[in-house]
Amino acid sequence: MLNNKISPDIEEMGKNAKMAALELKTLSGSARQNILALMPEKLESIKKDLFLANQRDLKKARKAGLSEPFIKRLEITEKIYQYMLNRLKKVASMPDPVDKILEGHTRPDGLQVKKVSVPIGVIGIIYESRPNVTTDAASVCLKSGNAVILRGGSESIETNIVLAEAMIAALEEYNAPKHAIQILRTPGHEAVSELLRMNEYIDVLIPRGGKELIKKIAQGTNIPVIKHYEGICHLYIAKDADLEMAIDVAVNSKCQRVEVCNALETLLIDQKIAPAILPKIVSAFKQNNIKLLGCHETIKLAPSLEHASEEDWMTEYLAPILSIKIVKDIDEAIRHINYYGSGHTDSIITESLALADKFVNCVDSASVLVNASTRLSGGGDYGLGAVVGISTDKLHARGPVGPQELTTYKWIVHGHGHLRN
Repeated sequence: MLNNKISPDIEEMGKNAKMAALELKTLSGSARQNILALMPEKLESIKKDLFLANQRDLKKARKAGLSEPFIKRLEITEKIYQYMLNRLKKVASMPDPVDKILEGHTRPDGLQVKKVSVPIGVIGIIYESRPNVTTDAASVCLKSGNAVILRGGSESIETNIVLAEAMIAALEEYNAPKHAIQILRTPGHEAVSELLRMNEYIDVLIPRGGKELIKKIAQGTNIPVIKHYEGICHLYIAKDADLEMAIDVAVNSKCQRVEVCNALETLLIDQKIAPAILPKIVSAFKQNNIKLLGCHETIKLAPSLEHASEEDWMTEYLAPILSIKIVKDIDEAIRHINYYGSGHTDSIITESLALADKFVNCVDSASVLVNASTRLSGGGDYGLGAVVGISTDKLHARGPVGPQELTTYKWIVHGHGHLRN
């Protein structure tokens, strides 16, 4: 029989988070901004401890036989460390998303009606491997006035604890509720299962990780879930594309970081431009050690490629592998994307405003780009600062989930003794 009892320690975290969320309502946007602005300083003070903890996690991951792409996502390099600091600074400097009047009007009888943004409450974030999610998630939740319970993967537990404690220290320095940021330190799947049963305390769950993890969480809880199933991202090179731009964007989309959700997985090339661009595309990707798979028409022009299977068109590789398909025209490209894609990020290279408009209007994805790398859809390049994920849902949030997406709203009404007739 399924054990529905929640352990006292985890239930206490839920109670503390709910109380912290209520206390956060009394903090002004400037107070939250000051706490966030202090966090980079706190991270700098524990830099040595952070890198040592990360090395211990990496050593355990290698000993456990985890794959190299997975381990790469786990590692904190100097570049990633600076990224974390910069994201915290960016979030701190962003406009406050709370208490914004979204709409308002005065009725003919003088009743004043406003729709105002407010925090959601308590956010539970369950994620794998990448430790920068710890700082991104905590900062985005605090910026939007939410308390957060973090549950990183067991493979990065030491790294995540060091990061969380540094951010909690910033809360304590400003006498803010320290339980606004909590990290679940209990290893094992049972602790996650207990989080999924905390309907009384958690308002929204956001899973970050592989498709199976997200599906398991979504199917195992009654708490609303903001989902990010897969990043099967496409780039379509239209018949009139600038060749040099197309190659640069394609290589950046795939090679800038192959292991992330907005990396390119399928390249679609219009048949009219394929003979001119395909040899150069193949050469550019082989220089970057990318394994290329192709459709029948692609292999006619590039015999060195391996055949792509039906499964390849629906695979998120997160690895140095790319599928290439030659399509008849933009209509076939759109059909392919809408059928095989995951609704994450898709891009077109074209000089034609008409083709660009058709693509952005017909491709049903959270982010649709024109003449730009798919790697830009992480949120920071949209001016959102840090994000807690990229939602492929359509409700409540879609695309990069930043501070504004972690607010809801309430109606505020002012009257002068108004009565219902």
